[in-house]
Amino acid sequence: MLSMIVICWIADSPYNILPCAFYLRFCRHINKSFRNMNNIRNFVIISHIDHGKSTLADRFLDLTGAVNKEKMKEQFLDSMDLEREKGITIKMHPVRLVWKPSQCHPEPSQCHPEPSQCHPEGTPEGSLPRDSSLLFRMTNSEEYILNLIDTPGHIDFSYEISRALACCEGALLLVDAVKGIQAQTLYNLNQAQKQGLTIIGAVNKIDLPQARVEQTREELAEILNTRPEDVFTISGRTGENVETLLNSLVQQVAPPTISDITKPFKALIFDSKYDSFSGVVAYVRIFDGKVSAGDKIYFMQANYQAECKEVGHFMPQLFPAPYLSSGEIGYIKTGVKIPSKIKVGETITIFRGAASQGRDVLDIGYDDIKPFAGYKEPQPVLFLSLYPYYANDFDQLKDGLEKLCLSDPALNFAAESKMVLGRGFRVGFLGSLHAEITIRRLKQEFDLDLVATAPQVIFKVITKKGEEILVPSPGLWPDPALIQETQEPYVDLEIITPNNYMGQLFSVFKNFNIFLEETKFLTNQKSLLKAHAPLREIVSGGFYDKIKTVTEGYGSFSFEYADYRKNDLVKMDILLAGEIEDAFTKIVPRSEAHETGKKLLYKLKNVLPSQQFLVALQAAVGGKIVARENISAKRKDVTAPLYGGDVTRKRKLLEAQKKGKKELQSKGRVQIPPKVFLEMLRD
Repeated sequence: MLSMIVICWIADSPYNILPCAFYLRFCRHINKSFRNMNNIRNFVIISHIDHGKSTLADRFLDLTGAVNKEKMKEQFLDSMDLEREKGITIKMHPVRLVWKPSQCHPEPSQCHPEPSQCHPEGTPEGSLPRDSSLLFRMTNSEEYILNLIDTPGHIDFSYEISRALACCEGALLLVDAVKGIQAQTLYNLNQAQKQGLTIIGAVNKIDLPQARVEQTREELAEILNTRPEDVFTISGRTGENVETLLNSLVQQVAPPTISDITKPFKALIFDSKYDSFSGVVAYVRIFDGKVSAGDKIYFMQANYQAECKEVGHFMPQLFPAPYLSSGEIGYIKTGVKIPSKIKVGETITIFRGAASQGRDVLDIGYDDIKPFAGYKEPQPVLFLSLYPYYANDFDQLKDGLEKLCLSDPALNFAAESKMVLGRGFRVGFLGSLHAEITIRRLKQEFDLDLVATAPQVIFKVITKKGEEILVPSPGLWPDPALIQETQEPYVDLEIITPNNYMGQLFSVFKNFNIFLEETKFLTNQKSLLKAHAPLREIVSGGFYDKIKTVTEGYGSFSFEYADYRKNDLVKMDILLAGEIEDAFTKIVPRSEAHETGKKLLYKLKNVLPSQQFLVALQAAVGGKIVARENISAKRKDVTAPLYGGDVTRKRKLLEAQKKGKKELQSKGRVQIPPKVFLEMLRD
C-alpha cells in the first residue's frame, strides 16, 4: 500500500527526480537496510567557503544516480537563488545516497574488526572509535546507504556545523588546491576531531592550471598527521578520482552504533525548515529506538509535546518511510506551527507523560533519558536596525521578517522607532554574512527598499548604581552622566597566512588594535597567528577585506568569543546638514572618535548624491564636533544663455543664484537613497 501511495506521489511531483527503476531499487533497499544497518555511513563535507563542497556533492549525486540526469544542474543541493549567486552554502542540505562500490582491496585482517574494537567500553553514547586505519567489510555485491550532510562553510554558522558533526561518524575534509589550508578549514577540523570523527582528507580542484596539488597535499597530510599518499586528490568539476574517494569513505568510516530497537526513541535535531502545511520539519539523527508516524514525541529542552505526522529520508526531496530507527538520518514532520519551539541541537524522545503539578513529565522508566550535550540557544553577536524606505512598507517588512524566521530560527527582531527614520526593527544576527544574506533576501523576495543602520556589537555598560546593562543599539546608549564604566566584547582570533605575507599582516594588526599572542609554524609554507581583538573591529571594520588584500587572497581567519574588556566608549552622532542621522550613529572608543568619524564621513561624502545646496557632514561626540566634510552643491551655469552685454548682468544672476542656494541650505533636507545605506554597511 505504501509503495502505491509513493508511486502516485512521485508521478505528481513537479521535480520528477526519481525514475521508477530507481524507486523499485530503493524499496528493495529499504527492506534490506533494516536487516543490515552496518551498511549505513553517515558523514559530512566540511571546508572553507568556495572550496567546492557543493560541486563535489553534485558528483556524488551523479555517481549514485540519485537525480535524473535530465533534472541535474550545478550546485543541485543549493536550492536558494542567493546561494547560487554568491557561490556559497547557506542552508544545510542532507541527502541519502545508495552506493554500490565498484572495487575494493581491503586487507583481510582489517575487514572484520573485533566487536571490542567497534564498541569498546567507556565510549560515549552513540559514538565509535574513528581510527582511519580501521577498514570495514565492503564487497561488490552489497549496496550502502550514504547519508551526506553538506554543511555551510562560514563561521557565522559554526554552531549548526557542530550539531551536524555530532550526527555523523565521518567527515570529508575538502581543501582547495589553489588556496590551500584556510582558517575556517582548521576550525572545522578541530570541531570534527573533538567529536571523534574519522577524517578523510581530499585536495579539490586539481584540474585548475594554477593548482598547487602536491604542496597542498603535503600541508593537509601534515595537519591530519598522516602520509601525503593517504590524502586524496580529486576534481569535483570533472569527477576525477571521486569514485575512488567514495569507495574509501565506505571502507574507512565506521557504521553507526545500533542500539536495541526496544530502547526509548532518542534523536538529535541538526537542522529544520518550516512548511506551511506540515509545520516544522525537523532534520534528525536517530541514536536510540525508532519513530514512526502517529508517535507522540517530546522536545526535552523546550519541554514541548507534539505528534509525529510523517518520517522519511532525503532523496534528496522528502521521501516518506514506514519508520526511522537507530543509526539513520532523516526527517520528522512535527506538525508544530511555532518555529521557536524547535531549535537546532534539541533532543527528541517519545512522550509518555501525564500532568503533574501543572507540567508534563516522562513516565517511570524514561526518567534516565538525558538531553544531548552541546545544546545552545542562538546568540546574536551583531545588531543593526532595518527601516522601510517608504513608511507604508512597515507591515510588509514585518511580514517578511516573520516569514524568514520560519526558515531561520537564529534570526530575532524587535520593533523600534526613531524620530527621523520612523518605525522599524532592531534585528540580531550571527555575524556580518548572516546580516547581508537577510537584507538581500528581504530585498529580493519581498521587493523592499530598506534603510540599514551601521552594524553594532553588544556593549556592556555599568552604571554608577552598579547595574550592568547590555546595549545592542546606539539608540539605547545611556546618558553619559549615568555611566561608571563601559566594556566591549573581545574574541580569540586565529589567522592562517603564507609566511611571505607576515610583515604586511603586522601593519594591519596595528591599524585594527589586534594584539598578537602567539605565532606558530603550521607547515613549511604557512603560519598560524593567534591574537586577541575587539569584536567591533572584526565584524564592522573591514578587517576581512584587509586580510584578503595584503595576503593576495591566501590569508584567512576564524574567531571564538572570549570575554568583555574595559574600554572608554562614547556615542558618536553623524549630522547631515545639521540634522542627526540615526542610521549612521556608532559606539566607538573615545581615543578613536576623530579618526573613525573622519573615515566614515569621507566614505559618506563619496556615496551620497550631491544636492542643490552645500551639505555639511559632521561627526559629534557629546555635542562636540570631532570631524567634518562638505559635499559641494550642484551648480548650474546660469550665465550660459547670456551673450555680450555688461558684466554686471552676469554678476546679478550669480548673486541671485548664491542667495537661492543659501536659502535652500537653511531649509533643505537631505534625502538618502536606499543604496547609500547598503554601501555604508559594506565597510
